[in-house]
Amino acid sequence: MRHSPSPSFSLDGQVALVTAAGKGIGKACALALAQAGADIILGLRDLAGSDALVNELRQATGRDIFPVQMDVAKRAEIESAVAAGLAHFQRIDILVNNAGIGAPNPAEHVTEQDFDETLNVNLKGTFFTSQAVGKIMMTQGGGRIINISSQAGFVALPTESVYCMTKAAVSHLTKCLALEWAPYHINVNAVAPTFIATPGTRKWLDDAAFLETVKARIPLGRVGEPIDVAGPVVFLASPAAAMITGETLMVDGGWTIQ
Repeated sequence: MRHSPSPSFSLDGQVALVTAAGKGIGKACALALAQAGADIILGLRDLAGSDALVNELRQATGRDIFPVQMDVAKRAEIESAVAAGLAHFQRIDILVNNAGIGAPNPAEHVTEQDFDETLNVNLKGTFFTSQAVGKIMMTQGGGRIINISSQAGFVALPTESVYCMTKAAVSHLTKCLALEWAPYHINVNAVAPTFIATPGTRKWLDDAAFLETVKARIPLGRVGEPIDVAGPVVFLASPAAAMITGETLMVDGGWTIQ
């Protein structure tokens, strides 16, 4: 096979499914992938009221943006959303498993409901979405899966035991799927961000004392923005990353190198 003498970051002609794409990191990834040339399946936990978001992304990128109802904690919704996206575009080349939850709670106060809800989204959702899309990629002859892990999968964070556990599992699942699906030319990687300023983290990062404590742990001296995660996702989805699989790329400003 002949290779281009320069790396390509173009996603022209490809289709990407992004879960939890309504805001924050998911929205940023959807926008960045579309700007790189991909059409987008927007996985949304609540499809109602998505018209404004869809119109915003279409106008900003000129790409086909197709929203689907997709609560990844419900396997039936995963299956129906993937089927709808496939019916609309006839292919899925890229999957970004962005959906994740994890409200802080000291380990001694974690309830069974807390535990089950976090695992249902972060692990069950990631696994079965990967399975549903992976089957399609196998028949197509390849694809790219990018999981959103976290620095919390590599360092311990107080009051985040269940979240940390699930994100560590996401990074290890990334290795397992990468090895198992390599013969099908499916690259599976993960991105592991530090604290990112999103609607979901605002209530903590708006606390000046908490923000300063976090920034003091990050050698680059700031928390991340959604675009800081979207850029690496586009790279891992692109032809430029063709020989990368099974890796978790830290996007943590240096937190975990200490």
